[in-house]
Amino acid sequence: MTTTHSAHIVGILLAAGRSARFGGDKLLALLPDGEPDIPAATPLALAAWRHLAAAVPRTVAVVRPGAAALGHRLREAGADVVTCERADEGMGASLACGIAAAADADGWIVALADMPWIAPATVAHIRTTLERGTELVAPFHHGQRGHPVGFGKKFRDELLACTGDRGARDILQAHARALVNVDVDDPGVLRDVDTPQDIGSV
Repeated sequence: MTTTHSAHIVGILLAAGRSARFGGDKLLALLPDGEPDIPAATPLALAAWRHLAAAVPRTVAVVRPGAAALGHRLREAGADVVTCERADEGMGASLACGIAAAADADGWIVALADMPWIAPATVAHIRTTLERGTELVAPFHHGQRGHPVGFGKKFRDELLACTGDRGARDILQAHARALVNVDVDDPGVLRDVDTPQDIGSV
């Protein structure tokens, strides 16, 4: 892996879930007024994308078939949008689709579209760590591992082979000793949205 700042790091936004527990189209749900750095009435997934895109020059957003409105909003904002025909197989399939769309990268920062409160500075820290040659990095807040997770090109084949609902968790478990922990003062790395009540919680 290139160890200079010329490394080509791509952000992968996973936005192909079914939102079963939310009871509606979670990723297009609007965030309330007063969220730091997020304009009023911003859809959940778009806020997550903006924070990712603020720290990486290229982003790939993975959506499910039929998510035309979501894909349009993300594409209009500047993301490369990929429709994963295998989205129903789980997050692992969506992750593999995203990596395949940016397979020439030197590394990837994998973010979740239902986590809109991750600070751009956290993403930038993950990117810088990858650019320095680290192959596996994640943010930790108060001792808990959060998102997004950074992968070097060493893991390309394993990422492309991801399937099922576990996403990259098997990779993280198999290579736990290689994981570099980045401590951040950013509770957003742990905060996601499962239900409408989560949008208004702090």
